[in-house]
Amino acid sequence: MSSHVTVVMAQIDPVVGDILGNTQRIILACHQARDEQSADVVVFPEMTITGYPPEDLLLRDGLYPQVNQALSTICKQVSDVVCVVGYPMKDQLGECFNMVAWIEEGMIQASYMKQNLPNYSVFDEQRYFEAGDRPCVVEFKGICFGLLICEDIWKISPVTQAKEAGAEVILSLNASPFSAEKHQDRLKMIQRRVDEVGLPVIYVNQVGGQDELVFDGGSFAMNALGDVCVQSPEFATALTPVILVKQAQAVGLKQGDMAELYEDEARVYQALKMGLRDYLVKNGFSGVLLGLSGGIDSALTLAIAVDALGADKVEAVMMPFRYTADISKHDAAKQAEMLNVHYHSIPIEETYIAFEQALSSRFLGMEEDVTEENLQARIRGTMLMAISNKCGKLVLATSNKSEVAVGYSTLYGDMVGGFSPLKDIPKTLVYRLAEYRNTISPAIPERVITRAPSAELRPNQEDQDSLPEYDVLDTIIKAYVKEDKTPEQICALGIPEEEVRRVIKMIDRNEYKRRQAAPGVKITHRAFGRDRRYPITSGYSE
Repeated sequence: MSSHVTVVMAQIDPVVGDILGNTQRIILACHQARDEQSADVVVFPEMTITGYPPEDLLLRDGLYPQVNQALSTICKQVSDVVCVVGYPMKDQLGECFNMVAWIEEGMIQASYMKQNLPNYSVFDEQRYFEAGDRPCVVEFKGICFGLLICEDIWKISPVTQAKEAGAEVILSLNASPFSAEKHQDRLKMIQRRVDEVGLPVIYVNQVGGQDELVFDGGSFAMNALGDVCVQSPEFATALTPVILVKQAQAVGLKQGDMAELYEDEARVYQALKMGLRDYLVKNGFSGVLLGLSGGIDSALTLAIAVDALGADKVEAVMMPFRYTADISKHDAAKQAEMLNVHYHSIPIEETYIAFEQALSSRFLGMEEDVTEENLQARIRGTMLMAISNKCGKLVLATSNKSEVAVGYSTLYGDMVGGFSPLKDIPKTLVYRLAEYRNTISPAIPERVITRAPSAELRPNQEDQDSLPEYDVLDTIIKAYVKEDKTPEQICALGIPEEEVRRVIKMIDRNEYKRRQAAPGVKITHRAFGRDRRYPITSGYSE
């Protein structure tokens, strides 16, 4: 005697706070999975009803009646397939829990409270939730399913509890954000749990962009031997069936769909596209514009924007000045033509002279310095914001992580923008991504990639006049920002102490700029912003 159950991993892209819309997405996915894949059970990501992370929306009392209404609607409209869905719940004592409901035959038959509440990096779950303390196992068609939520499976205790309560398969609902190495981290962690308890795991992850976070999907099912039998795609919504067969008191997984996964630069590029696209679409912008300088950062940003949104939704503006090289003007125009985007050139010489004249009496007797360089950048920022106001397009900032780290950017100038795709992309990775993008089709003029980088704010200026070589700079930034290494530990990497301490000082003193920077896609284990929270005012020093 054998049992067969088809579990569909519903990898969907919810909108945070759009409870009505998310409910309809859940119902539609259940019906589609039932009709197209003969689903018995449809499993959604963590907190699907509200989207993840809802942050301080969880403090709004008005949220919970809407969530309860959503659950009631799902019960009424999904009765011929089991729906396993995540949501927040507030009890009669006012305590909140991160929940999953097993909805069968139009009723919530069982529910589970998340036990391990992450409170590190971008996670603040202990700010909102109380922890559960007991397992939840549901029997369906002869197979016992243990329910877990995200962080639970990173710890052995909830998995062991579920097995001791009779679980034969683990269903793990997740909202696990992307970072470049995250998929492999998940696989290794699930393999460890499988080795420890000997149970297959169905791991369902959210997909889509939410502010600075990108959820990459990549849901998968792993058998009791630690082999992935079913793999959903990354960076795409998907309904992926997993067929379970129980024979001789053991549950096995049939080999199923195996989506091809991205690697290295390709994976990061997909994350940048999704983060930008969802930020634009979910916030209702009609398109984007950016300052196209002829340099590598704006060139890569333009390519990402076109790939994410389509050329018709992208506008590029070149704003030349007396220090702008002819090759910069030529390469910017060439790239705009290559990608078929709306392109304008607006010289800023006359505007700069007007500012210079207006400030002349106040600056009388003072030498020219970085003030005049910043003025150029701020004029460009004002131009872009004026076009944004008039046309309703979102301005994209183009600074990379290396510049953001050391403050090599102008507040209210080239930092202007509503979203910053490259905010967590080190300069060395910018070059690799540009080269990767050109392997798909010509998108960035080769000279833009090979020429020495320059802000072009004074004659013959190059970035390396003020900064270390980018491979050295990025090594220091990674060690200090991501890995929290001391100056002595960084020097041990073979970098001169004077260089290390100069860069660390630049990083520390520019926190005030970063606090005012546009949000951008997180792709590393530790990005600036919610991920790395340092005081602006601080007397601490190493």
